[in-house]
Amino acid sequence: MFESKAMMFLYAVSPVHLGAGTATGIIDNPIQRERHTNHPCFAGSGIKGAVRHGFEAIGGEHTLIKQLFGPEPKAENLYAGAVSFGDGQLVAFPVRCLRNGYVYATCPQALARTQRLLGLVRKAQDWRIETVQRGSCTVLNSDLAAKAKLLHLEAFEYQTNGGDVEWLRHIAEALADLAMPQDNGYAFFREKLKEDLVVLSDTDFAYFSEHATLVEPHVRIDDETGTAAEGGLFYTENLPPESLLIAPIFASQTRGGNAMTAAEVMPKIKNAIDGKVLQIGGDATTGRGLVVARIVGG
Repeated sequence: MFESKAMMFLYAVSPVHLGAGTATGIIDNPIQRERHTNHPCFAGSGIKGAVRHGFEAIGGEHTLIKQLFGPEPKAENLYAGAVSFGDGQLVAFPVRCLRNGYVYATCPQALARTQRLLGLVRKAQDWRIETVQRGSCTVLNSDLAAKAKLLHLEAFEYQTNGGDVEWLRHIAEALADLAMPQDNGYAFFREKLKEDLVVLSDTDFAYFSEHATLVEPHVRIDDETGTAAEGGLFYTENLPPESLLIAPIFASQTRGGNAMTAAEVMPKIKNAIDGKVLQIGGDATTGRGLVVARIVGG
């Protein structure tokens, strides 16, 4: 039974490829997606494996790895680890904008799921989340919209909603405070999140989260000819930088080694990864998979 809970925000600082393992359409290596929303996601097993692999490198104690994450599969004495990671759910997604480069797009569904998860760790947010109609959006920064109050995202136009937007400002400020690292290196992005958070309808947001990812062509070179190998062209999908996700972390008492309660386990994992850059997913040798973690609660 898990006795201690925390939430972990993951902010992508490079493209991230957590592979789904099954080709879809022209994309040979797609990313993981939720079945019911089709939003990009991080499987909890992938997060746990990445944290375990780099635990000592990011400042964790080597002697705690087995207790926190469990022994290797072929070990003689097998037992479950004391830490569990849930799936990462999408909170905000970067979408190219005619003004200010890009915006942090989100939707009522993604915000409500984030609010629900934060409530599990006693960080309940009194957010008032208003619905948005298809083809419309709610913006904080009026400079993002062109004439006739139209917001241009990729090749699409969205009518901006007028009136009260303080509900969105409250959410944007809370996300900037909870999810973004507090050091000076992320000051620009904290302020941008506060100003350039845009709420789309659930339908429009789902479209961008599916079709506005980063798809890169790769070519396999024949060693003998030095040219492209036959059939060596393939396409890999990545979650773009500036994407924001949230994932739960659970802790229980340890089952092997020195006994620790859940209240003692959670600070061990929290202190090791809070504010640290983790490498998640594949293509690590080409700089992919860099995310910065921020722990809330616990």
